[in-house]
Amino acid sequence: MATKKITKTTKKKKVNASATQTGKIYVTATFNNTLVTITNDKGETITWSSSGARGFKGTRRSTPYAATLAVEDAAKRAIEKGLKSVEIYIKGPGSGRDAALRAIKSAGLSIAAISDITPIPHNGPRPSKKRRV
Repeated sequence: MATKKITKTTKKKKVNASATQTGKIYVTATFNNTLVTITNDKGETITWSSSGARGFKGTRRSTPYAATLAVEDAAKRAIEKGLKSVEIYIKGPGSGRDAALRAIKSAGLSIAAISDITPIPHNGPRPSKKRRV
């Protein structure tokens, strides 16, 4: 007879990160979406949002307007938790980069620093062999 294995699933507890006066905003602007994560000084996530989470689907997710709404949504929730000053880290080539900066400024957060952390290959992988016809 086959024996049944009893597996116990454990759910990870959500940690309510305490928002301090200062924090960091990570904006990832891809060609298809814009992701925003707001953390405190320790790096614990306070709130997050994305163009897709705001209800945009398909190609409208990649628009600057969708990025603006995503950033405003996340910033509003962070301000309610007590965030005032932020450092901004932008990654990616998407069209939501500039719109995200403008939305953060208009949301009422003071910007301490802006950094571009887009990964750039220094040499990359070896190219494939030359095609012979």
